[in-house]
Amino acid sequence: MGKIRCIGVLTSGGDAPGMNAAIRAVTRSGIVNGFKIKGIYRGYDGLINGDIAPFTTENVSNIIQRGGTILRTARCQAFTTPEGRGKAYETLQRENIDALVVIGGNGSLSGALELAEEYDFPCIGLPGTIDNDLYGTDSTIGYDTTLNTIKECVDKIRDTATSHERIFFVEVMGRDAGFLAQNSAIAAGAEAAIIPEDSTDSDQLIEFMQRGIRKSKKSCIVIVSESPKCGAMYYADRVKKEYPEYDVRVSILGHLQRGGSPSAHDRILASVTGVGAIQAIVQGQRNVMVGVRNNEVVYVPFIDAVSKKKPIDKNLIKVLNELSI
Repeated sequence: MGKIRCIGVLTSGGDAPGMNAAIRAVTRSGIVNGFKIKGIYRGYDGLINGDIAPFTTENVSNIIQRGGTILRTARCQAFTTPEGRGKAYETLQRENIDALVVIGGNGSLSGALELAEEYDFPCIGLPGTIDNDLYGTDSTIGYDTTLNTIKECVDKIRDTATSHERIFFVEVMGRDAGFLAQNSAIAAGAEAAIIPEDSTDSDQLIEFMQRGIRKSKKSCIVIVSESPKCGAMYYADRVKKEYPEYDVRVSILGHLQRGGSPSAHDRILASVTGVGAIQAIVQGQRNVMVGVRNNEVVYVPFIDAVSKKKPIDKNLIKVLNELSI
């Protein structure tokens, strides 16, 4: 691989607040450090199909406060195949792109790892996912904003739950990771959180009902991590059958969690890691995700970021249990 002169940047997978701030940081830091920057639209799909344009500082002006991603994003089945990655590499060569910055979650960085290994191509990842489930970084871009969005929604739901003496099951994103559910439950003063990491042999619903309802609470909020089998609807149906004396409602927050102007924390995280991505390229690093741990920029090998399980602080479960009495 020769000298790196041009860097491509793309956003992939689910959008996350702060992605635009990351695009802005990569573009401006790249230009300051003497690189040409090219924006790749619609993620890996755009990389395969050549939906690419040169980026200047003007392209990323007035976007730091915007949610979503100006580069747009898409899930690309073709990129999961060797043929699809081959087409992507051909596009990189044709566009004279010498390194790639990928902003996305677990699947997006796994794709970057495969491309990097198959074609010996420099790839740098930024942790852009609301789930906060990437190993090696204290927080991911979009997580803080989403946490605040959930908190605001639950505050509003609390008003009607209290007025009508209802149990509300509120479903939030985070299918394989309970960071959003656990921390939003603490922030919003919920009575319980049902998360994947706490799926022991004990029945989480029965534990909650015995702990929360036995203290004569007539209104309760339970935050549930989304699940195809055991989401909010599953637990609400169980309460209706097993505890028919209670009035139960379900609120599935859905995609509103992904929207909104990014918080200051997410803008700073995106900016710091975006600059860190360019520094990694300057230093000759490759196949790493840029994260922040204990307020310091860290470079995490792709294989660790996508394959190691990020542990949830089990003390948070104890905190919520004690504060929900």
